[in-house]
Amino acid sequence: MRTPLVVGNWKMHGSCAMARELCDGIVAARSQYDGVDVGVCPPYVLLPLVAETLRGSGVRWGAQDVSEQVSGAYTGEVSAAMLKEFGAELVIIGHSERRAMYGDTDALTVLKLRQAQASGLLPILCVGETLEERKADRTEQVVARQLDALLQQADAAALLERLVLAYEPVWAIGTGETATPAQAQAVHAFIRGRIGGSAAGALRILYGGSVKPGNASELFAMPDIDGGLIGGAALKSEDFVAICAAARGRLATA
Repeated sequence: MRTPLVVGNWKMHGSCAMARELCDGIVAARSQYDGVDVGVCPPYVLLPLVAETLRGSGVRWGAQDVSEQVSGAYTGEVSAAMLKEFGAELVIIGHSERRAMYGDTDALTVLKLRQAQASGLLPILCVGETLEERKADRTEQVVARQLDALLQQADAAALLERLVLAYEPVWAIGTGETATPAQAQAVHAFIRGRIGGSAAGALRILYGGSVKPGNASELFAMPDIDGGLIGGAALKSEDFVAICAAARGRLATA
């Protein structure tokens, strides 16, 4: 049984007061999602406060991106070693916003993934298609290309042992649109099939695309959806906790 994982991606939202209140709310409701692996990824500047607030709670935390470089004259960048030394456990890599707005390529995501793993971080590698690509019936082609950047590495099997994948249809992020459970399941099953072998059975694949308390249970009931990468709903503790609790329901039906 793959342990469900729910991670909140706060994106560029938050303040010190908001971060403290949100983390306190998540920790206070811990009994509602026992058995679920839960984490949050705030902006870099809020990491110290989040680390302090979550200390000893069992809730994991990490960053929304990481440099592909070890160190050096890279103004504005943060290395994987820095994050790990500070106590981070997770890092999101290849989010659609990084790909679309900042030019992160498939090859670059693999470099970042390697840095994360080398420093002991658990990378959450994002893949997914745009609305235009879906309408053109290119979903599988696009997702396969993004996956193959990893799968074509000589040490792909070792890389797959220490990562989480997240399928995020770009057309369903922040739009209010959500892939139906059947649509999401179909792509998750394709991803698992593309990977193949024992690695596919062990790999956790999250769904990210306007997950809310009202649709989380139905999405998480799908056999190949192991949790969620949550955006807007992760900014309210009640909503985020409800989604985490929905993932707990997956354990009950296993």
